[in-house]
Amino acid sequence: MSNVEQAESHVMGLNADELRAFRNWFAQFDGEAWDRQIEEDSKNGALNSLADRALADHDDGRSTAL
Repeated sequence: MSNVEQAESHVMGLNADELRAFRNWFAQFDGEAWDRQIEEDSKNGALNSLADRALADHDDGRSTAL
């Protein structure tokens, strides 16, 4: 049985209060992982092409002010 399958099995066995606590923990965990990935991508230039495209689209009038 893989780690994912084991985790699924454990999560399916949680009662309502445990599942709520797990959901809250996982949302925090996942958000922090996302933040770390965005920061890493920003530092290593992985987002540069997206930023360049957005700026070019804006310069060409394909955006609106918020």
